[in-house]
Amino acid sequence: MKTNPRKKTKLGRFKFISVLFSTTLSLFIVGLFGVIVIQAKSLTSIIRENIEIQIFLNKNLSEEVKSRLQSSLESKPYVLKKEGQSGLKFISQDEAAQTFLEDTGEDFKSFLTENPLRDSYTLAIAEEFQTADKIKEIVEEIRTMDGVFEVTYMADLVESINQNLTKVALVLGGFILILIITVVMLINNTIKLALFSQRFLIRSMQLVGATRGFIKKPFLVRAFFFGILAGLIASGLLFVIIEYTKANIDGFALLQNYMLLYYLFAGLVVIGGLLSLFSTMQAVNKYLNMSLDELY
Repeated sequence: MKTNPRKKTKLGRFKFISVLFSTTLSLFIVGLFGVIVIQAKSLTSIIRENIEIQIFLNKNLSEEVKSRLQSSLESKPYVLKKEGQSGLKFISQDEAAQTFLEDTGEDFKSFLTENPLRDSYTLAIAEEFQTADKIKEIVEEIRTMDGVFEVTYMADLVESINQNLTKVALVLGGFILILIITVVMLINNTIKLALFSQRFLIRSMQLVGATRGFIKKPFLVRAFFFGILAGLIASGLLFVIIEYTKANIDGFALLQNYMLLYYLFAGLVVIGGLLSLFSTMQAVNKYLNMSLDELY
């Protein structure tokens, strides 16, 4: 009778399919949540950019005074700067009248001899100054400037936005913490189970005089490679999903911050490699320190 030769088990050769799948899935979930956080940050910035201060000017101001006031405002650090453009916008009284007509359908020029509206500026606030106290200080400073008649802003809206964004940040932070703990435990347990079949081989290598470093090296190299590969696969899947969603949902492109996304993808690769490395090191050390009875 013919007998099939027994397949030799090589040191460090554990089943990689389950490890790769579990690690990729875990990193994908972490990455997906990271994408949500990045998009939430982008959405927050868009919402904050709509917080504006209205600056109404005195009537019959000379062009020199207007120019001096505009230069003074543009030099302030609290004015939003985005893509090289200033968040300060001038609206003449004629433009204001046209906007009023479009919004209400009423033309006050038909019964008034003079335009009652004033020249004004709308000032978008930089994100780091968008607290109720700082905006109040900004408003008080602008009111003292030459040529300013009145300064208004929606104080209740600012407070409401800040409170809601704080609540959302706390909820997201809690989910992130729970998710990280879950992912670490999942990857750690998956690698421990994968190395369980190698415990006797590890003990055999000890008995023939192999050093701990010699035994650990193939496991660590293989685990680190699998972790990096899992991070690359997870990043690739996320990128495909993002591009598909962007192409099929209007306005989704506005929420994309590719610089942060690339940092996220690089982080997934690094996290995958390091988590696999440390989990494997912990598992191998565990089996190296076990007695023969414990191995059984």
